[in-house]
Amino acid sequence: MSRMLVAPAPRGGLVRLTWMSRVTLVLTAVAGLAAFAWPLIIPPTWDLPATQAPLVFAVVLPFVLAVVLSELGSSGMDAKSLAMLGVMTAVGAALRPLGAGTAGLELVFFPMIVAGRVFGPGFGFAMGNLSLFASAILTGGVGPWLPYQMVASGFVGFFAGLLPPAGRRWELVLLGAYGALASFAYGWLMDFAFWPFGVGSHTQFSFDPAAGALENIHTFVLYNIATSMGWNLGRAVTTVLMIAVMGGPLLSILRRSVRKAHFVPATG
Repeated sequence: MSRMLVAPAPRGGLVRLTWMSRVTLVLTAVAGLAAFAWPLIIPPTWDLPATQAPLVFAVVLPFVLAVVLSELGSSGMDAKSLAMLGVMTAVGAALRPLGAGTAGLELVFFPMIVAGRVFGPGFGFAMGNLSLFASAILTGGVGPWLPYQMVASGFVGFFAGLLPPAGRRWELVLLGAYGALASFAYGWLMDFAFWPFGVGSHTQFSFDPAAGALENIHTFVLYNIATSMGWNLGRAVTTVLMIAVMGGPLLSILRRSVRKAHFVPATG
């Protein structure tokens, strides 16, 4: 009886990163870092009010994301990749409203990390962006914070695709550790971008434009521990638990879909 020979998934994931894709991703990373770290970058002599700086970046970031997503789509996505991206984006968009806003619970990071692991960094970046965008449209959560959320979640999926190989026994441990770290990093980045005007200008946790970078970072750490540690911890615990409970089955399902999408007939 004839049978099918299953070919391995393509190296680099379903979305192949060309040199131009890599350049646009690097530029996006630089723009995103500037958007999140603007309190340390913009000198006081610019006299840019704290409430305006994140709005400026919120206008710029969508154009940057449009460029990189367009490059990923034109250079590395075929019909099967787009179909899978649509399915996983819908899953992420549907999961996020179930936990967002409740003690820091975030269910969306789980499929994002697993998809990035299976399909590669380009797919993970695109899914992270589109999942947050779609969920914001569904829930009415569109605002100046959305581009920041899209960039941060995009790189959660992107770096999941760059994790080193691991044996079957240790893969969930690796993904769980990464999920915990990514959950905290996401919260830190989002808080830092909006921290300068989040607590006013005359508290012990206030941003001081005249202070040095190290002093402001120290103040932010104290502010984050006092106000956001519970939310970041809730996000990390949720992500780790989801990976531990559902990570194995989802990894198997997605990898099986990749193999079936790239099978070739065998002889004999």
